[in-house]
Amino acid sequence: MKNYIKKKIEINKIKNACNLAAKVLEMIEEHIIDGVTTNHINNICHKYITNELKAYPASLNYNGFPKSVCISVNEEVCHGIPNEKILKNGDIINIDVTIMKNGYYGDTSKMFTIGNISNEAKNLIKITQECLYNAVKKIKHNENLSIIGKTIESHAEKYNYKIIKEYCGHGIGKNLHEDPYILHYKNDKNKIKIYTGMIFTIEPILTTGDGKTILSKDGWTVLTQDKSLSAQWEHTILVTENSYEILTLRKNEFFY
Repeated sequence: MKNYIKKKIEINKIKNACNLAAKVLEMIEEHIIDGVTTNHINNICHKYITNELKAYPASLNYNGFPKSVCISVNEEVCHGIPNEKILKNGDIINIDVTIMKNGYYGDTSKMFTIGNISNEAKNLIKITQECLYNAVKKIKHNENLSIIGKTIESHAEKYNYKIIKEYCGHGIGKNLHEDPYILHYKNDKNKIKIYTGMIFTIEPILTTGDGKTILSKDGWTVLTQDKSLSAQWEHTILVTENSYEILTLRKNEFFY
């Protein structure tokens, strides 16, 4: 358990990396428009991270991933490789940003929309964000870590959405992915406790379909098998003495 607890100097460095990751999502919003390619969006993010933030886009070359951010559109679940795909009216898009600064990582993702999207898409995006927020509110010292997955799945089930169970949240610090791993579904076998000083991500993925996935021929992009829509939101969270702090909270983000 001691390995999960971050020292003050580590917390400050992770906070900085997380703040920079949030800035990328704030910056890119005005560029998510009808007619641009996901590769164009990637290139803007890359230049901003390296030139303006003086940081490293941690997705780039991570286990061979070829781009600086993950961009997943519509039925793409996660790890979408930016390419020459043109974004269009009605699309829903997740952009996942990981930053490495001074040896420490920050990780966050956000849903974006273009033009008029369907009510089905609006509801999916809304409920997925609610799943994240509801789970964050459950975080407190000495609580069971499994409360996160229980909270997320219970809320998703109310609206007949499925959790994509293959992907989970994770500890973060000197490494992008560290223990403990955070399941987004009910799992009472996990007896790990939440303690002050832990930092981890919560990043639920919901779908309107049956929850089954397939891997694209590119070896990275994950899609829903039934081509149903998918949505994801992610924040990095610090457990404080009496509560929690969302390290990747964006300006003007209304946390409810």
